[in-house]
Amino acid sequence: MSNVDLSEQELIRRSSLQKLRDLGINPYPANEFKTNTTANKILTTYNPDIPNLQEVVFAGRLMSQRIMGKVSFGELQDETGRIQIYISRDEICPGEDKTLYNEVFKKLLDIGDIIGVMGYVFITQMGETTIHVREFVLLSKSIKPLPVVKEKEGKTFDAFTDPEQRYRQRYLDLIVNPHVRDTFLKRTKIINQMREFFNERGYLEVETPVLQPIPGGAAARPFITHHNALNMPLYLRVANELYLKRLIVGGFEGVYEFSKDFRNEGMDRTHNPEFTVMEIYVAYKDYNWMMDFTEEMIERVTIALHGKTAIPVGDKEIDFKRPFKRITMFESIREHTGYDISEMDEEALREVCRKTGVEFDNTMGKGKLIDEIFSEKCEESYIQPTFITDYPIEMSPLCKRHRNNPELTERFELMVNGKELCNAYSELNDPIDQLGRFQDQLRLSEKGDNEAMFIDLDFVRALEYGMPPTSGMGIGIDRLTMLLTNSASIQDVLLFPQMKPEKRAEEDPAEKYIELGIPAEWVEVLMKMGYKKVSQLKEVKPGKLFNDLCGFNKKNQLGLPNPAANDVSNWLN
Repeated sequence: MSNVDLSEQELIRRSSLQKLRDLGINPYPANEFKTNTTANKILTTYNPDIPNLQEVVFAGRLMSQRIMGKVSFGELQDETGRIQIYISRDEICPGEDKTLYNEVFKKLLDIGDIIGVMGYVFITQMGETTIHVREFVLLSKSIKPLPVVKEKEGKTFDAFTDPEQRYRQRYLDLIVNPHVRDTFLKRTKIINQMREFFNERGYLEVETPVLQPIPGGAAARPFITHHNALNMPLYLRVANELYLKRLIVGGFEGVYEFSKDFRNEGMDRTHNPEFTVMEIYVAYKDYNWMMDFTEEMIERVTIALHGKTAIPVGDKEIDFKRPFKRITMFESIREHTGYDISEMDEEALREVCRKTGVEFDNTMGKGKLIDEIFSEKCEESYIQPTFITDYPIEMSPLCKRHRNNPELTERFELMVNGKELCNAYSELNDPIDQLGRFQDQLRLSEKGDNEAMFIDLDFVRALEYGMPPTSGMGIGIDRLTMLLTNSASIQDVLLFPQMKPEKRAEEDPAEKYIELGIPAEWVEVLMKMGYKKVSQLKEVKPGKLFNDLCGFNKKNQLGLPNPAANDVSNWLN
């Protein structure tokens, strides 16, 4: 990267970097720096009456500096928070040579540098817990400046809040927005609580393939790739359901997996093409048992995170205290539309769609039509946790027929804040029925439904060996985290959400500038100054451009011979 591509701040920092090296200081040392405390531990455990913490070794990122002559204050930030440091020139430089303080700390360190300090803890006259530094060492030099976030009287100014920048540069977001780190700590706590809940019951955590020859287990459009050695197409999994049920066939009585799934579909505030799901399958259980199990799990996780079951979500309060409301899908549709669709065929359902303003197309079968009616007219009404039960058979090709009505299935979805949170079945274990359902999906695919399931004949073969009665449940970890951290977008709970490529400003090729008589070495300079297109040069006065070029050359120490004023005028004319 040439100097012309760097900002003034970046040039200053690179100059400091070289000066540190000239002083014999390695700005990126390789040796271990062994800490013995954290910011949070110091702030919560220091007792001035003892006093304790008199030999602390701490490392963090320099977030502020206040130089006050022979003494200075600063703030270091680690994973747990911020702590103030106090440095005295004569203490860290006891001899005649004051370079470490006068040059290194005062002039060559920058906000964003990572340093290690050794010293003891005390409380200042202002009442602030502080590390009195006896020694410090540079651990990593930052050559790009952090965004300037100003705080005054408890208010934040110039915060790093642009979503595009925050999601694309999550590392920067985590540095300057401490609340973001808290969201991801809570996400990990949610997963750990769930894992603990399952392990207490003796269920086994397993791993299943991400690359699959058949993308089964969900009605979704897959990503496809090609395996060169096997010369065959493979799919990124849309679900791990069929592999987990194979393990139930194999004799495990309870298995679960936290899995990355992939669906080649739209993106919005609740959908990302790559997402995390937990799926669990337990033998000899049914969907009634799974409803009790699910609400117990979610209540436990909520209390572990917040100490209570009622939490704010947007402008609402949602209470995850058991038991949750339960209503059948047909009852819900009748309640919200006035239509009893329980005996309707495809054409009658299309007529309901027309009358209620629900969009549909000719590729939709009975299941898709019912799903659209429910999604458009009912789903958003369920703010408090509600189990929607007993789905039509056309909507659930992997689900067992209802014990009292063969046109329905033993399935539930948990709705919270107007969105599906989890999906569960009494699992279909009749291999003949399962093959027939797969064949129905194939016919939907032939009609143009690109989300219809593939036929997995090996899974049917597994069922032919016998799978015990089983209940399974899948829950979206991203959506659960959104709810329990009061996050408005799925991008806020994914460390690295999928993003479009960064937009780059359109620019003319160098040849267009050279055609005007502009020397090649000045083309790059003009573009760095913002003149990305030749047409922009026509809008500036020659005298101003001449002065700007000379000033830019001097400020950035480019070392180029300045052009003559007449030359610049000729370029523009």
